[in-house]
Order: sequence, then C-alpha cells, then structure tokens
Amino acid sequence: MSTPKPSTFPRNTWYVAAKAAEVQDQPLGRQICGERMVFYRAQEGRIAAVEDFCPHRGAPLSLGRVCEGKLVCGYHGLEMGCDGKTIAMPGQRVRGFPAIKSYAVEERYGFVWVWPGDREQADAALIPQLQWHDNPEWAYDGGLFHIKADYRLMIDNLMDLTHETYVHATSIGQAEIDETPCKTEVHGEAEVVTSRFMQDIPAPPFWQMALRSNGLADDVNVDRWQICRFTPPSHVMIEVGVAHAGQGGYEAADAHKVYSVVVDFITPETDGSMWYFWGMARKFNPGDAAVTEQIRAGQHKIFSEDLEMLELQQRNLADYPERQLLKLNIDAGGVQSRKIIERLIADEQAMPVLQAAVA
Repeated sequence: MSTPKPSTFPRNTWYVAAKAAEVQDQPLGRQICGERMVFYRAQEGRIAAVEDFCPHRGAPLSLGRVCEGKLVCGYHGLEMGCDGKTIAMPGQRVRGFPAIKSYAVEERYGFVWVWPGDREQADAALIPQLQWHDNPEWAYDGGLFHIKADYRLMIDNLMDLTHETYVHATSIGQAEIDETPCKTEVHGEAEVVTSRFMQDIPAPPFWQMALRSNGLADDVNVDRWQICRFTPPSHVMIEVGVAHAGQGGYEAADAHKVYSVVVDFITPETDGSMWYFWGMARKFNPGDAAVTEQIRAGQHKIFSEDLEMLELQQRNLADYPERQLLKLNIDAGGVQSRKIIERLIADEQAMPVLQAAVA
C-alpha cells in the first residue's frame, strides 16, 4: 500500500472560493484544496456548496442548472439538496442514493467563503473582518487570477516585497526598497508582520498617479511604507502608501498622504495551482470611479507580472525537487508564515489520532 501524500494546506479554515458576483443564476464549479465543489444559490438566494459529483453516474453537477433553489444535474435531471442528499429524479426512486459531501459556506464582504474540512467545526465568526467593505470612506475593486503555482509561493512573494524593484520596475519598484531593511515580527500564533518604512524618497510612477488623484503634488519626495500582514490559512493584507516627506509618514494626516490596503486572498486549488483574489481598498478620493478603474488596471498589470514569475518558478521547482533553496533575511516573512501553515496542518493530522486514542 502506498503512503498517502501529506497535505500542503489546512482544511478546517475559511477560504475565499469565489466573488459573490460569480454565483448568480448558474452553478459554479471550482476546485478548492483538491476537492471539486459546486456553488449555487438555493432558496431565497442563499449560497450553498456541495461536492461536484452526481451520485447517479458521476457527472459534474456544475454542468447542470438551478431550478426553484434546487441543483439539477444536467445529465439525467437528478435534484440535489443543500445537505448533499438526493431529493428526486424523474421516474426513479432515489431513497437509497448515497449522500455526497456538503460544505459550510458563507457570503460576506462580496465574497463566497468555504470551509473545506469538517463542517461541524466551521464558525462564521472566524471569517476575517474587512473594515473597508461597504464603507463610504473607502473604495475597492479587484480581480481574480488562476495561477499554476503552489499557493505558498504567492505568500512568499507578498511577504517579501524586495522583488518589486525588479519585477515591477516600471510601476511600484524603486532602488530604495532594496536599500531599506525590513523588519519581521510574529504576533502570537497566527500573524506575521513584515514592515518597511522608506524616508524622503522619490515616488514611483504608481504612487505619483495616486498623489495626483488625491490633489497632492507628485513631484516632491515622499515617505513610503509597506506593512505586510499574513494570517492563516493564506490571507495577506498589505498596508501601503506615501505621504509628503516630513509630514509624519505612515501617521500623517489624510490631507498629506494616500493610504491603501492591498487585499490578497490566496486559495489553493491543488498542490501546484491556486485561485488568487486580489484588489486594493483605498482611503482617499473614494467617490472617483475613474481612479478606481485606473488603480484596478494598474494592479492587473502588476499582478500579471507576478503570475508569469511564479508559474515559471513553480516549473523550475518541479523539475529540480532535490535542490535546496537559500533563505535570507528578506525571506523571514514567508518562512514564518509557512511555519504557521505547517503547524495548522500538523494539528489537523494529529486530531484523528487523538480522537481515536480517547475513544
């Protein structure tokens, strides 16, 4: 008997599975943590999620339709309930049909959140709070990428922004990022923070645009900050911005700065692929839709550059699995984040053993 491959992602936790707007009249099939799921709107528009597997002939339920809040298989018309139990099938008795897996799922902040593990452990209170959602002082927009790379590579990427100097040289990169040391701290058992504060430097093109959009001069030096916060299972929020130099930097009054949070929800699809939900919540000039679109387009270009780098990095790592990678001080944020992920996985794997011992 072959030894099962160890898991590379926690399951008893909340992941972003989709943007809420993706789940409307038709079911949405998506693979999360190696499991094929189908998301749909049941009675009264409530989000539901079950295994994407019809118990009749194994057809994907995501190829079916939603009728009066019921998920109908597109192969032979089997009707599936939110609890994974078959409701009915034209001309057939379905009482003996085996149930399929159903998932704890929540719609919040414009996203669909799913708990891939034991639904009895799912607690909606554990979904992170997003202060900027539906807040008139903030504006938000973003997108979704499917990336053929291990989700942990994206966490490494976001917890070490030194790469901006090279990968994003024409937008947010500048030499001062390399020249300014970063600081990494671990807060408790579930947060890693890597921060970098740059003083009295020129603003790169992206931040010049942001300053102009907020009615601020873009041809003077600025103080710039990057504060990357990892929380499990794979969420990274990055406080970013610039203020006119000498006005207090990160603590400057709103009249002298542009402040945003880069939103990164990284959801593993398989061991070598991910769903990457990205966006920017900004706390300046929130009512200007043109600025919102300009920032979204700029982010799309920036993250497209990351996509290419990560997919080719994944290819190299797959081709040379025996090679040991170097770990430098700039890698501390990613290293500490991975330690938290590894601990969560180990705790989940130990739980069945502990339960069996107690029984």
